[in-house]
Amino acid sequence: MHVGRHYRLSEFLMWTRRTIYVLIVLAVVPTVGYAVFGLTWLAIPWIPVALIGTAASFIAGFRNTQTYNRVWEARKIWGAVVNDSRTWGVMARDFVGPAPGGTATEVGAVHKRLIYRHVAWLTALRYQLRQPEAWENMDKNYSREYLNYYTVPEWETDFEEAIAPFLSATDLTYILPKKNRATHLLSLQSKELRTLRENEQIDKFPYVEMEKVIKDFYTHQGKAERIKKFPYPRQFSSINLFFIWLIVILLPFGMLSLFDTMGEHLVWLTVPFSVIVGWVFTSLERVGESTENPFEGGANDIPMASLSRTIEIDLRQMLEETDVPPPLVAVNNIVM
Repeated sequence: MHVGRHYRLSEFLMWTRRTIYVLIVLAVVPTVGYAVFGLTWLAIPWIPVALIGTAASFIAGFRNTQTYNRVWEARKIWGAVVNDSRTWGVMARDFVGPAPGGTATEVGAVHKRLIYRHVAWLTALRYQLRQPEAWENMDKNYSREYLNYYTVPEWETDFEEAIAPFLSATDLTYILPKKNRATHLLSLQSKELRTLRENEQIDKFPYVEMEKVIKDFYTHQGKAERIKKFPYPRQFSSINLFFIWLIVILLPFGMLSLFDTMGEHLVWLTVPFSVIVGWVFTSLERVGESTENPFEGGANDIPMASLSRTIEIDLRQMLEETDVPPPLVAVNNIVM
């Protein structure tokens, strides 16, 4: 997630420079044919170009609105994860007491286990959501290049190394072979709550309430997985791409006669103005593309690692721990 006031123009131009090169070629070729070789038949009326441009504008606006909605829904899901995680920490600390004849040290170990296992769930969930899908865009040249400006924590550290500090050896051995590790970590939480209830370490009403919180975590996980596994509909994405490039290709042909009638040699203005207008359209398409998958590892993603670190700090301080990790800071105004 970009946390600066805005992207610098230099960053944006670097991100779109390959497209700009293509736009220059698309503008220069018909202009040279018209102005140098006298191929006046290359000029087409402006009205059909304008109509196609209007249609492309509508479809691009529709797509960008819908992709923004996907990002905003993902942010609301993780906002709910943050809130319910704090609730879980308070419940784990205050609702679970010692077993008959138990000690404060034993109950403290239970509190820590419930809270650390929850941090492990956060870790497993964000690693699962960062797994690449076929329709995502991080394999494209401009996406890979922009990774020079920031790092994705889930791609820098091995999963087992990241999750091991929060789990016992038994729990770690249990979840590593599982396909959906986050799901099974929540099942371990529920299993332990049942054991605590049987050992009279938690009363009936708090037990039910904590199970409800686990249910909420399953709901949040399912909502995030829905966004991850269901792409922005490919038919809308495809028609947006087709319309944008159709108007970009037709722009110089429609501008030739317009600039030619303005005066001698002014026909060459077709090149810069075609490039500028084409860049606006292609940039709209690129922004929509970079927004539609909020968990893919792009610079505009939901900052899951940062949110998870914030939750970890809050929960560990509820245990009165002082040796907690620092919050994650933005790199080049991008925080992941």
